[in-house]
Amino acid sequence: MPVLWILLCVLGLGLAGMVMGRARALRSAGGDARHLHSLPGYYGYHVLIAAVVPALLLMAAWLLIQPRIIETRVADLIPERIVAEGSSIGLVMADVRRVAEGLDLAVSKGSISADDARNMRSDLTDVRARLGEVGVALGSDVQPEVLKAAQAYRGAKSISNTAMTAAVLGLALIGFVFGMYRTTADFRARNVVERAVKALLILASTIAILTTVGIVMSMLLETRNFFGQYSWTEFFFGPTWSPNFRGGSELGILPLLWGTLYISLIALVVAVPVGLFAAIYMSEYAGPKLRATAKPAIEILAGIPTIVYGLFALITVGPALRDYFAQPLGLGESSASVATAGLVMGIMLIPFVSSLSDDIINAVPQAMRDGSLGLGATKSETIKQVVIPAALPGIVGAILLAASRAIGETMIVVLGAGAAAKMSLNPFEAMTTVTVKIVSQLTGDTDFASPETLVAFALGLTLFVITLCLNVLALYIVRKYREQYE
Repeated sequence: MPVLWILLCVLGLGLAGMVMGRARALRSAGGDARHLHSLPGYYGYHVLIAAVVPALLLMAAWLLIQPRIIETRVADLIPERIVAEGSSIGLVMADVRRVAEGLDLAVSKGSISADDARNMRSDLTDVRARLGEVGVALGSDVQPEVLKAAQAYRGAKSISNTAMTAAVLGLALIGFVFGMYRTTADFRARNVVERAVKALLILASTIAILTTVGIVMSMLLETRNFFGQYSWTEFFFGPTWSPNFRGGSELGILPLLWGTLYISLIALVVAVPVGLFAAIYMSEYAGPKLRATAKPAIEILAGIPTIVYGLFALITVGPALRDYFAQPLGLGESSASVATAGLVMGIMLIPFVSSLSDDIINAVPQAMRDGSLGLGATKSETIKQVVIPAALPGIVGAILLAASRAIGETMIVVLGAGAAAKMSLNPFEAMTTVTVKIVSQLTGDTDFASPETLVAFALGLTLFVITLCLNVLALYIVRKYREQYE
């Protein structure tokens, strides 16, 4: 049964339990809700939670663990000869999954029967022809052992899905019966429901924390594998970025870091003054009507997809900078440049700075402004010496958010700055960033045993450390100014 159907069945059972649990509680109290320990709704919520939550948790755990177990068992069926020819087990398993999906598609469209999909033993030419009828193309390098592994993969997945369906629906039914059994007038439903909700809130926060830990650990493990094959000194201090999957790569990060920081700096030079001054004007000088129009208009910039900004950089901003600045000054002939990407990225970041800064400035108590004005300060002096220092923590947070957004941007850089990894002070030359190279190194059928692919994780971990350092620096600045202000 598809996962969506299982989810709908569990939710339907839970909603039915909520209605029936409430009705059962009222019947046990003789129709008088005053004789119940808790409000009638709590009894319905108790049955809903008992039927839905354990079943969905089991399904989530099953979906997380099932693929790893199946792939581990199927990988044992693949001969070492096939793995050696395919250069890595990951690439071979990708072929296995593709063939298995092709068999599923062929069965669903009626091109082959389910028995044929399980027992197909003909030569691969016939297999390719039959799967090609449903739009599944197999490469010429697919081996018979891969077909056999795909059939085993498909069978194990089918058995696992059937078992998951039975286990999840069975647990949901058990929870429903258990909840209905406990529904009596004396049952403390409110206490149980509140404890269950508290546990769910704790679980949600724990998932968020564990997700962060998992991201960091995954990058650390793969980065360790990378540095086991490539020198860390050459990675961090190498001035050349020249990956070559055939060997002889130079994977120095310095050109990528330079491009990332250079483009981000130009973007912040554009976004921070414009965004901060716009926030000050809207919060301190603009009237209600103008503010009601200007703020949503600025925030529209945040809703534009980054690919649109990239096209704007490629078609409009890049040629304009080339024709009016780069060529007359003799600084470059290309429309793809650091200045192009930085300028367009700065425009994209304006609402991140202005909206957050505006909200923080408006949160400064009016009494502080009135006190400053009462002491004889002008409006501009009040803004400079009272409002901005009081709102500084939030403003620093807004700038930090904009910086993090700039460091992680990809599409604008690809279309606006090009893909040249080099170090130059000329803002009208094409350069690239760390995020662009992460994408390029992980694009296509990559071999996760080679340093040219694993380097993407080292690049990601480096970006993570840079962002962490920015947070620490921002925290230091905020604390310093808070102490001075107080």
